[in-house]
Amino acid sequence: MAPRRGAPASRLKALVTDVDGTLTDERRRLDPRAVSAVRELEARGVPVLLATGNVLPVALALHRSLGLSGPIVAENGGLLYRRVAGREVVTRLCSRRPALAAYRRLRKAGLPVTPLFTDRWRETEVALEPTVALARIRPLLAGSGVRVESTGYALHLMALGHGKRRALGRALEPLGLTLADCLVAGDGDNDVEMLGAAGFGVSFRNGSVRARRAADYVARASYARGFVEALKRSGVLAR
Repeated sequence: MAPRRGAPASRLKALVTDVDGTLTDERRRLDPRAVSAVRELEARGVPVLLATGNVLPVALALHRSLGLSGPIVAENGGLLYRRVAGREVVTRLCSRRPALAAYRRLRKAGLPVTPLFTDRWRETEVALEPTVALARIRPLLAGSGVRVESTGYALHLMALGHGKRRALGRALEPLGLTLADCLVAGDGDNDVEMLGAAGFGVSFRNGSVRARRAADYVARASYARGFVEALKRSGVLAR
């Protein structure tokens, strides 16, 4: 698919990337090609930011293993991790209380919703196994102040106003950047807002319908292969 708008590499000053389905293969294993790509960008002085629905301990382990320098947005924008004057700082951007109340509402309504194993470490949202259709959940959350989004791997109950785009605004500000300065890569419905605000948004063959519609370029390949393809197509990574 040809880009809907140009992406001169000279104006893209940072990379923001989702993790699962973006840096991984179809079995959620990190792809060595994606690892090499982000390390090459960091070596050239291009900061790479993770923006993920994962809990912070998982995201931080990946951040360190990949050798990244940018901030981390975890829990779909609920938590922001940065280094400030040599110190590690975590900012909680919203409360978990509305999501917990919404989860209890779903259980009371008789839906067989099950939290992810990693939900025990979440601080700002509730993540559920993707075993119940969104169409059954959304009507029950009307007026609750909570929305539900799918990553393709989990369903996330999030307070309204909570999201990756908002958190990335906070993350990028100290770098003197906005999302308009970034190439943004993602594959899920929870990536739609940040893709739409990107200087150049990319998704992949495996991306959700909404993610592909929000992107400026949709790679022919899927998963991490598509991620590397998109970086090359944008000019950020050498062909």
